Amino acid sequence: MGLDDMGNGQVPVADAAAGDVPVSPAFEQLPPESPIAMPEQDFDARPPLTMPRRFNIDLWARRMLVVLLALIPTGMAAHEMRRSIGLDGISLLEGIYLALFIPLFAWIAFGCATAIIGFLLLTVGKGRSVTPRPLRASQPLQGKTAILLPVCNEDFLGVLGRLSIMERSLAQVMGRERFEFFILSDSNVQSGETERAAYLEMRGSFSRPVHYRRRARNIGRKPGNIAEWVERFGGGYDYMIVLDADSIVSGQTMARLASDMERHPQVGLIQTVPTVMGAATLFARWQQFASRLFGPISAAGMIWWAGSEGMFWGHNAIVRVKAFAQSCGLPELPGRAPFGGHIMSHDMLEAALLRRRGWDVHMVTADDSFEEFPPSMPDLFTRDRRWCQGNIQHVPLLVRIAGLHPVSRFQLLVGATAYCTSPMWLTLMLVVLGGGASGVWPPTDVLPSGGLLAVTAFLLFGPKLLAMLWALLDPARRIGFGGAARMTRGVIVDIILSILMAPVAMLTQTINLFGILMGRKSSWNGQTRDRDGMAITSAIWLFKWHILLGALLLALAIQAGSGIGWIIPVTAGLFLAPVLAAVTARKDLGRRAEASGLFQVADPWWRTQSYRPLRFRWPNGEERRVGRLAANDE
Repeated sequence: MGLDDMGNGQVPVADAAAGDVPVSPAFEQLPPESPIAMPEQDFDARPPLTMPRRFNIDLWARRMLVVLLALIPTGMAAHEMRRSIGLDGISLLEGIYLALFIPLFAWIAFGCATAIIGFLLLTVGKGRSVTPRPLRASQPLQGKTAILLPVCNEDFLGVLGRLSIMERSLAQVMGRERFEFFILSDSNVQSGETERAAYLEMRGSFSRPVHYRRRARNIGRKPGNIAEWVERFGGGYDYMIVLDADSIVSGQTMARLASDMERHPQVGLIQTVPTVMGAATLFARWQQFASRLFGPISAAGMIWWAGSEGMFWGHNAIVRVKAFAQSCGLPELPGRAPFGGHIMSHDMLEAALLRRRGWDVHMVTADDSFEEFPPSMPDLFTRDRRWCQGNIQHVPLLVRIAGLHPVSRFQLLVGATAYCTSPMWLTLMLVVLGGGASGVWPPTDVLPSGGLLAVTAFLLFGPKLLAMLWALLDPARRIGFGGAARMTRGVIVDIILSILMAPVAMLTQTINLFGILMGRKSSWNGQTRDRDGMAITSAIWLFKWHILLGALLLALAIQAGSGIGWIIPVTAGLFLAPVLAAVTARKDLGRRAEASGLFQVADPWWRTQSYRPLRFRWPNGEERRVGRLAANDE
């Protein structure tokens, strides 16, 4: 039911007896509806192919090359470790050690191989196979695109500010009249009233249609939010650009994505690889620097071997509405949460379901596709727990869903098993130290040494060094990072902080994984996007298990009597976890880092253009500027 049908934009409150989802008044300012069917998918039956799949020998050769590049050092490492600890036969404890060491080594080798290929593409190949083509003036857009902005209890003025940047950017491109914005709210009643007031005040400031809808019933979280829009309005649009509340994508990239969809009717989805922006705390600035510098070469390598079996991250992507409606109606899984109920990590599964029907799914790099990053370690770990539950939920679906492409199954498996590497690393350390403490072996005998240690170090830190070399070879990119000296300083600090944070993330993910397997589900509320510090006492309590683990590992290392040096970085990270979390969550240190050039990155495109911020006035007379991203820009 559209605005014209209701007159005042109000819709009836849903019937509370229809389900156990809390009901709140709805508010809508929407165009006339254009329904399209989005049937629930039958996972047990192979669906007919909408688009025929063609076997691409070149693409499969790429994948075999990546696997080979990972298996060669893994085989060498396995052989070396077998020689060093298995000359007199392999005991049970040695067998456990090898069973943990080899797959973990293969895991980091695969990541390094992907980064090496990405480095070669971006230097020798100049990235031609991973970047979108420029929009041609002779190719006007024919299709209509909806830009969907789901929100749930967000800082709504910040959302409108980011939206204003995007719609003003769209005003500068050809075909701008083919785009419309939809704000799709799942917020509670209190936040909804704030959104309503802000939307009604600001909508006259926009140069193109910006529609707003707040659902009366929040069913299915974000995928349910998107599905409701598809079923009501999807018939009137060819494509939808799906964003998150913290996303920004330039108008030029939006138009280019829509043009690519029109030129390639077999493509169902194009995912841009977003980079981090808007960082205020020291932690977020560190992650922003790492994303901008280290992310592109790994993304380029992944795009190269994924080909038409790309991934979907749920935002900063364009989707063909007809293909999505036909392929991605998600059923509710049997059983109770955390394994049953609504599918949480819907995006990777939706990409697999599109490919299941024959639609191509591609990824591209784009310098003007952005997202924000959690402002602190605890906020990152909270989000990571939700992702862990969602990815673990995919495990039974790997076997159940008929007709999935092999690469889609591999991607879903990798997403789930990524959270298994943390307990594997922890178990590996306990095996090494436990064997040393009980006299089975000196720890130095089972740890990599000599040439194998050098290979391991390269696999871990080589991608960072290659990314640094790639940036140094490009004068414009080098200047964006503040020059060679500032970039080098940032990489050194990043490596130190990464070493300290790695054991913290290891134990946190292990606790989260076992908690989920024991049936403790994650909440899925609005994310914390702004923070300024945290009390050290709260941090100590939050990371109490990390401190205890650090004490246990140190005691085992002392008991083992040799090779204590390798465990020092691990125990240091665990002991310092509260301090690291509290210090890096501060905005004043983020500002100091910015002033000193630490973790410097190039300004996004809107910082270099004359975008005047919009002004919003609350009924009480309070004013706020919107359209900028600095956390203190009030």
